[in-house]
Amino acid sequence: MSKPLLFMICSLFLVAGLMYWLFNNDRSTGRPIIQNKSQPNPTEGTKSGESEIILLCAASNQSVIEQIRKQYEEETGRRVSVQYGNSQSLLAQLEISKRGDLYLPADDSFLDNAKGKKLIEEVIPIATMPIGLVVKRGNPKSIKSLADLQRSDVRLVQADPEAAAVTKVARSILEKSGQWESIKAATRAFRSTVTEVATDVQIAAADVGIVYSPVLVPFPELAFVPIAEFESGISQVSLGIISSTKQPAAALHFARYIAASDRGLKSYQQQGFTIGAGDLWSDLPELTIYAGSMLRPAIEDSIIAFETREGVKVSRSYNGCGILVAQMKAGQIPDAYFACDTEFMSQVTDLFPEATEVSQNELVIMIPKGNPHKIASLRDLTKPGLRVGIGHEKQCAMGWITQNTFRESGLQQELMSNVTVQTPTGDMLVNQLRTGSLDAAVAYLSNAAGAVEFLDAVEIQGIPCSTATQPWSVAKNSKYPLLADRLFQRICSAESQDVFEAEGFQWQLGTKKLNLPKATATQSTNAQSTTEAAAGAKE
Repeated sequence: MSKPLLFMICSLFLVAGLMYWLFNNDRSTGRPIIQNKSQPNPTEGTKSGESEIILLCAASNQSVIEQIRKQYEEETGRRVSVQYGNSQSLLAQLEISKRGDLYLPADDSFLDNAKGKKLIEEVIPIATMPIGLVVKRGNPKSIKSLADLQRSDVRLVQADPEAAAVTKVARSILEKSGQWESIKAATRAFRSTVTEVATDVQIAAADVGIVYSPVLVPFPELAFVPIAEFESGISQVSLGIISSTKQPAAALHFARYIAASDRGLKSYQQQGFTIGAGDLWSDLPELTIYAGSMLRPAIEDSIIAFETREGVKVSRSYNGCGILVAQMKAGQIPDAYFACDTEFMSQVTDLFPEATEVSQNELVIMIPKGNPHKIASLRDLTKPGLRVGIGHEKQCAMGWITQNTFRESGLQQELMSNVTVQTPTGDMLVNQLRTGSLDAAVAYLSNAAGAVEFLDAVEIQGIPCSTATQPWSVAKNSKYPLLADRLFQRICSAESQDVFEAEGFQWQLGTKKLNLPKATATQSTNAQSTTEAAAGAKE
């Protein structure tokens, strides 16, 4: 064997041995593999295909969010990346990059701005925090009022009024009292964030600053001084889900954790924030909804879309409201109740103390296509031998309103003599009309709207009580009031309103109020006529 060839073989063995030694040495010392944190693994996390959640967070919330983030990652195995800064800079960054999943500014005014620019979808309330002064513990310079901030021996610092929420709110208060310009002139420096203001006081670069009280939790050497001038200076802290997020279910999962009364809100309370009511934490919450049967075609698609976006389950029960009320009185309490009429909400005010009137639906006379029996009014339903179907008075709002309408017409006895069927839902009446078991039925316009190929609808004139009003309410003891409220916001969306109107409802969203007995509906002024349900649904 030639010497050059022998040399090459030995060299190869030497290189192989060196590589083996280096590999085993790395393993024995447990040297970690360093990954570039600016390029996270897009498949990291507990759910296949989910990347880590990106939260843009105001610096005033840094201490509490860090605590929540660590707990969340330990409990769920999911990853969260947080970028801190002043609220305005984060908003400007979001507007340019459209990158991120959640936005948590120090004041709701920034979320209002973001929603106006269509950068935010859902908004979840978290807590409130007051504005005041920060000084060294013991308050060595006895700073107790705005007047003290203008003393020659007092060095005042503030956060940037154009970017930081705390100074934006303070400026708004002081401009109303005519004091802003003097306080601005007395300010030695403006910092980027409220946390930097507290740091300046801590290191004696300043004597006093204007801050939120929870910001001082990580600064035990500092003290918060409330002053009368800032008594109204309360910022609402809420969390916004960014419209451009590619993983809304994952983003909302972390958002629910932050807003959970037994998770994130406990941390907020511990760090000096004032918290409101939150949901109980559940990795996969199940929201229960009771709704009148007539509402199903109007809300079912919205519920399905909500389940997908939130990554939750909504268990719904559609039935006659009389049956639903009986179930609730027997102890089966849903998280939310969407009643066919205010009468059937007023029967459970102890469970649902507040309600919002959402829509209206009017009773009509449903007849086979072409109107073979020439029915044009309630009186025509008294013709001998006519088979009429109505809702059951005890089982559904439709039946209860029908009886009121019959009484108002003065024809109740004659009308009831032709009633051969009473059902808990309008859909059952539609089916019997289609099979020829009935000649006519009194039901909601929304029931007729789904069968326009087979049925016509005759308007009931001159009887105001023939219109039903549908209220929505969340149970006072619901485990998931915020989740139920977000479902309601989905039901109130513009797309959902279009569905309601297409199904024959009239949109009539009001404000929350205490439940009262059924209000008198507005009397119809339309001329008596026979109209197709499809046309009625579009009116």
